[in-house]
Amino acid sequence: MQFVDEATIRVQAGNGGNGCVSFRREKFIPFGGPDGGDGADGGSVWLLADEGLNTLVDFRHQRMFRAMRGENGMGRQMAGKSGADITIRVPVGTVVSNIDTDEQIGDLTEHGQRLLVAQGGRGGQGNIHFKSSTNRSPRKATQGTHGEERELRLELKVLADVGMLGFPNAGKSTFIRAVSAATPKVADYPFTTLQPHLGVVRIETDKSFVIADIPGLIEGAADGAGLGVQFLKHVARTRLLLHMVDIAPMDGETDPVEQIRVIENELKGFDPELLKRERWLVFNKIDLLAPEEREKTAKAIIKKLKWKQPWYLVSAISRENTWPICLDIQRFFDEQRRTAVEAAFAAGEG
Repeated sequence: MQFVDEATIRVQAGNGGNGCVSFRREKFIPFGGPDGGDGADGGSVWLLADEGLNTLVDFRHQRMFRAMRGENGMGRQMAGKSGADITIRVPVGTVVSNIDTDEQIGDLTEHGQRLLVAQGGRGGQGNIHFKSSTNRSPRKATQGTHGEERELRLELKVLADVGMLGFPNAGKSTFIRAVSAATPKVADYPFTTLQPHLGVVRIETDKSFVIADIPGLIEGAADGAGLGVQFLKHVARTRLLLHMVDIAPMDGETDPVEQIRVIENELKGFDPELLKRERWLVFNKIDLLAPEEREKTAKAIIKKLKWKQPWYLVSAISRENTWPICLDIQRFFDEQRRTAVEAAFAAGEG
């Protein structure tokens, strides 16, 4: 299935109902006076973050959303019925922008969060509001106002603690299958993953983190090559990056060092701040090398890169050494949390 992480929709709130011009007409009451009721407010359009959704694919089929207009006022001082609001469900992590002004309207980051994207029109006033001592039979009522209409851009940014980077077919999907209950498609050809997959890694009862299998990147991704920037931007919200590297390329010609540098250049081209983020190297497919060659090969790559951050040797398909990485990730987040609490406590005392 094609991954849809961007969508364009048009929303139109309901117009307000018109006020009514009416006069009381009853037997034996010749001068009943004005009794025109008010028009009702039109319905508004809301977005609702729903953790049960993970793509914007539904908006390929429906792109126009209209709320109900308010009913007109009626005689006997009866107001119209308000137009019903409509609520559009979107995935958690959706960023909403106004296309006409290029202004960001909101960012839905929590389940159940609501965002008003089009306000319904106000109902008009009936002629009962315009009577006075000098005008006892007003023939004036106001029209309802128009509801807001906008064209919106929806962008989904995956919310995950850990993002997995790497060239296509590096073994990212296999790794996430090994450490979580997620089941992304796995095959022996590149670009198997066409949409991000989220997996929850549970360390203990109350300790877990979310890992995202980001589709593979190629050279020029920051400029739109391959699946382009639509997946690079998912990396922006992660706190830790796992850079998956195929330590034993099947063609014998691919240079892992060069692949690592290509990914680094794409990160730098998209957002230089991403290179400053914590990033660990994970050398995958060690089962294809002899035991005595594994560490030797990895250390040669580390030396060429002058790598200073943590690195690991794993075989995702056999789950070898995958659990120690998860434990280290949890310890990393625990330490981050502890540091943040201490900083907040120190700031409170100051």
